Amino acid sequence: MKLYLLIRTFLSRHLTPARIFVLSFAAAILLGTVLLSLPYAFRQTPLRFIDALFTATSAVCVTGLTVLDIGSDLSLFGQVVTMLLFQIGGLGIITFSIILFALMGRGISFKGREVTQSLFMYSPKKDFNLIIKKVLLYTLIIESAGALLLFFRFAREFSLGQALYHAVYHAVSAFNNCGYSLFSDSLTRYQEDVVVNLIIALLIILGGIGFLVQQEVVARLRDRRNKLSLHTKIVLITTGVLIFGGAVLFYLLEADNVLQGASLKTALLTSFFQSVTARTAGFNTVDIRMLTNSTILIMLMLMFIGASPGSAGGGVKTTSFALLLLLVVNRIRGNENVNVANRTIPRELVERTISIIFSAAVLIGLVTALLLFFSDSSGMPFALRHEFIEYVFETFSAFGTVGLSMGATQKLNDVQKYAIILMMFIGRVGPLTMAFAWYSSRKRRVTYAEESVMVG
Repeated sequence: MKLYLLIRTFLSRHLTPARIFVLSFAAAILLGTVLLSLPYAFRQTPLRFIDALFTATSAVCVTGLTVLDIGSDLSLFGQVVTMLLFQIGGLGIITFSIILFALMGRGISFKGREVTQSLFMYSPKKDFNLIIKKVLLYTLIIESAGALLLFFRFAREFSLGQALYHAVYHAVSAFNNCGYSLFSDSLTRYQEDVVVNLIIALLIILGGIGFLVQQEVVARLRDRRNKLSLHTKIVLITTGVLIFGGAVLFYLLEADNVLQGASLKTALLTSFFQSVTARTAGFNTVDIRMLTNSTILIMLMLMFIGASPGSAGGGVKTTSFALLLLLVVNRIRGNENVNVANRTIPRELVERTISIIFSAAVLIGLVTALLLFFSDSSGMPFALRHEFIEYVFETFSAFGTVGLSMGATQKLNDVQKYAIILMMFIGRVGPLTMAFAWYSSRKRRVTYAEESVMVG
């Protein structure tokens, strides 16, 4: 009994919400790795441990990067495992645990509530059970609607059973912003298909804006008297600008390249789809390796920004990008505070935003350096110059949990795979969350005498 109390006391002191969040993802990845290593998970060639770990991490972290062909190399069991992993990873392991506890009639711990609320809300809410119910309800409705629409489309070329399976798999993958596809060419074969492009894109957008935004938009549509929060306004405006701006730039930069010879409808559809998927999901309808350098740069920026808080996507988030721009604009205007829409953003939040963006940039630089340092390629530097952009693109994609690749994923050695695994994991849980989980949660308020230094 004393041992039990000692263990319980130790865990209550050291298992902070950040550590619970990180450990839950790590546990899901390990479980997924074990399941994908079973003989039932593959069709012919058994998966090596590193490949099973890479696939499980990519699924749980809803990244979409893969070192194998999901549709050909994995059995039905293995494919279903990946679908369960990115469904759980998209909504958060803690959320699913709480749902299971509720179904079993068990109580929910305070830390469990705190972690779940931090996933979906920017401020504590009292109606906790309602939050969980709506998260589950919205997920089921959106994924079911997407799967139903895709089923009608896939039924034209597959048997009813295959059409249903393909529809469910791709709908769940799209809404959770994973990008795993059962087709070896992702969605390239559907480049001209309006139905598939629009449904997948809409699922990605809905999954990438976050639950809070979904809830407020639905409430606003039901009753015009319900006002949208500043958070929702920033997310919607930033998301819209990024999608529209990305699509326009993609069209202009690729008009004489991958879009050459395509009809206006196909060109616009392709541009829109790649703008949507580049920020958060790894589906593609064009060969990424064939894009111009200018387009690659735009996609790197979109992947770095990523999705919105409280969603399944990664990146530094749309709100962080918007706040950084607002900070610059306010500084130019001579404002010490960050003001927007007759509101002042808390200084602590601005500092957190700067920390997130800076730590993300440093992390991307370090992982890219690791990929380059441990490369197996040999030859003259100018002949290997393409590897640099491939590794940069791969690292950005892993951090933003996007899943797009210029072909580097299949060529990674074991050391490089571990580096990308780490990047996918940090990209999903967040660099600051990892830091909070590593260090003690106790705040140290130490102030010394001030002294200035020259900057700028």
